[in-house]
Amino acid sequence: MNLRPLGRLLLALPIAAVSVVPVFGQAEHHHHEDTPPAEPAWTWSWGANVFAGWNYQLRKFRDFDAIESQNWLMGAGERKLGPGRVRFHSMLSLEPFTIEALGSPEVFQTGETYAKVPLIDYQHPHDLFMDLGGTWEKQTGTGHAFVEVDAVGAPALGPPPFMHRASAQENPTAPLSHHQLDSTHITHGVVTGGIEHRGVMFEASWFRGKEPDENRKDIEMGQLDSYSGRVTVTRGAWQLQASAGHLKTPEFVEPFNDVTRLTASLAYTNADGKLATTLAWGQNREVHGDLDAYLAETLWRPRDRQSWYLRAELSTKDILGASGPHPRGFVHFHPLSRVGALTVGHVFDLVNSRAGLFGIGGDVTGYKVPSNLRDSYGSPVSFHVFVRYRGGNHAGHAGHN
Repeated sequence: MNLRPLGRLLLALPIAAVSVVPVFGQAEHHHHEDTPPAEPAWTWSWGANVFAGWNYQLRKFRDFDAIESQNWLMGAGERKLGPGRVRFHSMLSLEPFTIEALGSPEVFQTGETYAKVPLIDYQHPHDLFMDLGGTWEKQTGTGHAFVEVDAVGAPALGPPPFMHRASAQENPTAPLSHHQLDSTHITHGVVTGGIEHRGVMFEASWFRGKEPDENRKDIEMGQLDSYSGRVTVTRGAWQLQASAGHLKTPEFVEPFNDVTRLTASLAYTNADGKLATTLAWGQNREVHGDLDAYLAETLWRPRDRQSWYLRAELSTKDILGASGPHPRGFVHFHPLSRVGALTVGHVFDLVNSRAGLFGIGGDVTGYKVPSNLRDSYGSPVSFHVFVRYRGGNHAGHAGHN
């Protein structure tokens, strides 16, 4: 497809990334009561979160490592349009160029394919276009209503994706539960509508169920064949969400089987950003059984320049039964494996300037290995050492997730 129009749009937007922004926040102005200031035609926001470092995975029979960069960049512009406001937003990742095509080494990770084979022990690179769309919103007294149309975006399904969660802001690694909680955040083709009243939001989405293919640099068009709904309740520092979705044949290796996904999460983020915690559950109901995942993660900043992060997971994985595409009508039940993981990490900010935060960090992950994987995995351990840059003129991410 011709990407020139998309390129022109992206050049018009400042590049940005992963924090969470108010949907249509405006700067405060001091003025005389009888002389209201003229509102600027456009308001722009941007941000970035970039990790670059060494990834080392130690497991039985095989050690593997990589020098790589996880990165998320975002930009948005908004203005008044009729009785509401319109907002154009984009999110990019350079991971197609900074991570090997096979993916980032990650013990027990699954999801998507490479060379038409299911990925195991690798996290796929994110697409070049992670978000590209527009939103129109209108205030409705004590709330607001919105419609969002995305060439690439996130349907109303699951908690905020890990790169947007305050509790995961300093962790460069995708959780093992990614494909049971928030993997739809880079869906190609999404239409979402929602209404919010006094902190309670109802959303519904119509989207393309198929996961992105192995070409990480394109935008894939196709039929919108899947649907989801989400209810979110926000009270001060607390946010609770529950969602469900029906995904039409999302997996390349299961071309005739649909997936039902259920999720629920509870998040707490205090006002000064020094403590953020997320508890989440997700379940994929597949032809081979129900794949559950449980996640708990925390970010704690005990003092300036220092951040500690923790992630604990229990995730059901299809590792031993993963194979190539199955023909229509062929069903065989796969042996499932419940894997546990605990990550502890630390980041120290070396420079805090108007240009952004520059820090160094690292983490270690240990695993609880199920009995049916012990012979092949032993007792694996994972390590990361990295430098991190975070910058922007806002504290948030595009969209309504």
